Amino acid sequence: QVQLVESGGGEAQPGESLRLSCVISGVTFNFYGISWYRQAPGKQREMVASITTSGATNYTDSVLGRFTISRDNAKNTAYLQMDNLKPEDTAVYYCNAIFLVLNYWGPGTQVTVSS
Repeated sequence: QVQLVESGGGEAQPGESLRLSCVISGVTFNFYGISWYRQAPGKQREMVASITTSGATNYTDSVLGRFTISRDNAKNTAYLQMDNLKPEDTAVYYCNAIFLVLNYWGPGTQVTVSS
């Protein structure tokens, strides 16, 4: 059974940092590209950052230079380091794993940035 479990969300003030983790079980982790998505209230889900099996990364413009995606294949875990958080980063953050036609999602973790 494939399972993705996100953690690390919570509340932060503007300028602070949070680190999200996504532990994936039931798959061969290093076969999968990993992405973090987010969905704010009333908005569509958007891709925030992605990392390929070889470690190449991609970011949406609004988080470039503030967020860092990484993966630890030995721990079957992906991370999203979020620095200099802004109120507009408030959203539910989802982990996504994809390999060919296989596409899996975690349940999401809430991130709230406010003063």
